[in-house]
Amino acid sequence: MSFEAEIAAVFRAERGRIVATLIRLTGDWDLAEECVQDAFARALERWPREGVPRRPGAWLTTVARNGAFDRLRRKANEATVVREAAIRSLFDEPMDLDDSGIQDDQLRLIFTCCHPALPPEARVALTLRVITGLTTAEIASAFMVSEATMTKRLVRAKQKIRNAGIPYRVPPAHLLPERTGAVLAVLYLLFSEGYAASAGAELIRQQLCADAIDLATTLSQLMPDEPEALGLLALMLLHDARREGRVDDSGELVPLEQQDRTRWDTGKIARGVELLETVLRRGSPGPYQIQAAIAACHATAAETAAIDWAQIAQLYGQLVTMNRSAVVELNRAVAVAMADGPAEGLALVDALTEAGELDGYHLLPATRADLLRRMDRRGEAAAAYHQALVLAPTDTERRYLAKRLSEVTV
Repeated sequence: MSFEAEIAAVFRAERGRIVATLIRLTGDWDLAEECVQDAFARALERWPREGVPRRPGAWLTTVARNGAFDRLRRKANEATVVREAAIRSLFDEPMDLDDSGIQDDQLRLIFTCCHPALPPEARVALTLRVITGLTTAEIASAFMVSEATMTKRLVRAKQKIRNAGIPYRVPPAHLLPERTGAVLAVLYLLFSEGYAASAGAELIRQQLCADAIDLATTLSQLMPDEPEALGLLALMLLHDARREGRVDDSGELVPLEQQDRTRWDTGKIARGVELLETVLRRGSPGPYQIQAAIAACHATAAETAAIDWAQIAQLYGQLVTMNRSAVVELNRAVAVAMADGPAEGLALVDALTEAGELDGYHLLPATRADLLRRMDRRGEAAAAYHQALVLAPTDTERRYLAKRLSEVTV
């Protein structure tokens, strides 16, 4: 691995934690991001000559922290010597715990971003920006809005936190419920971006998946009586268990029906199923628990032919009543097609196409193309595959769709 690739890997693994730590220390979101970026630039300059430090995350944190201190010191005038000393002591002191006892800076930051004073759409977007380092364009794509719109949301959210003096901490137990929904949404989107990247050369960003699972585990420990926290953790584990089967050794996408199930992580499947069964016994089902049940249907089937698509379609029907979204409707259409035939699924997909809610979403024409292919309507399938190919966000998906397109145009 080249130094550039190694540093990039460290960046993906450590950025969120370091940014969260700098925000805790300085209270300045933009300064934190700039100093972390500068620290990685220093690494690119020095590590090829000096070698990668034994603890690269600690090295980067120290460089970023010192850079932040230097910038704050330069802003101070000669009459603020006392303040400078106070700042230095703040940077050197161990992190104090709030009432929650949570030491994870990333989780603290997520709760800060999910303060009820912020608009719901801004909470999730801001967290993804500062925790993952996703570009504004990538986040805009995930929310299906323009980059300009997302830029305005992020700027306003940061200003709101600063102007309203929103504290950087996990709130006391009696205030947790008002932020739970947004925090769960953030963690799920974080995992989803790792499991199926919204842009770039790679379909799967493993570090994002691992970070999301770690944070969901911490959250479930913080809120052991919250069923949806356990449901979300079960969902992540059941999906992540199948990660190794989703691409082959050459990095090409492998559809579910062709995946080698021996590559799936049976330990994660068992853990996910155990968590799901535990939480379902509480009798308070929610959207994440339903999605975990769907994932369990896939993960526990002995072979593709044994998947209970009728059960999956029924579960998606329940999910629609709980949390109606066009993406959920599209997934339900796929399950209906597998259970009742492609014509039944195509009718649902065509209704979604006419509604226009998923315009620009590549999986809509990709799904339509697959159903048309199964019905041997090759010309229409080719047109739909071409449309999906134009919209597909990652190289892996584009190659897969191009292969499918070639199969119906031979």
